[in-house]
Amino acid sequence: MGEDLEVSALAINVTIPQALRWTDTRRGEAFTLTTLNVRLLPDGHLAVKAYGRPVAGGRGAYVSFPVPDKPELAALVAEAASRAGELWAAHRGVG
Repeated sequence: MGEDLEVSALAINVTIPQALRWTDTRRGEAFTLTTLNVRLLPDGHLAVKAYGRPVAGGRGAYVSFPVPDKPELAALVAEAASRAGELWAAHRGVG
């Protein structure tokens, strides 16, 4: 199998540390962004979106937000992707 095996998705969820969280607005509702969804694209680059909860409380809609272009967030994404790679490489099979 090897390279002939098609893997259609590689994605991880990363909790945004409190100090790096931010608020954004969608459809008139403010959200505090608490989670990043990071996907490994077929060309090896990473794509990332942020998700969170309404500031006013409740569940709200599951809405994605762009991630600001900040060095500390880019570092978080890169570190999380590397850590995920280590964890995947060390898997112990179906258990």
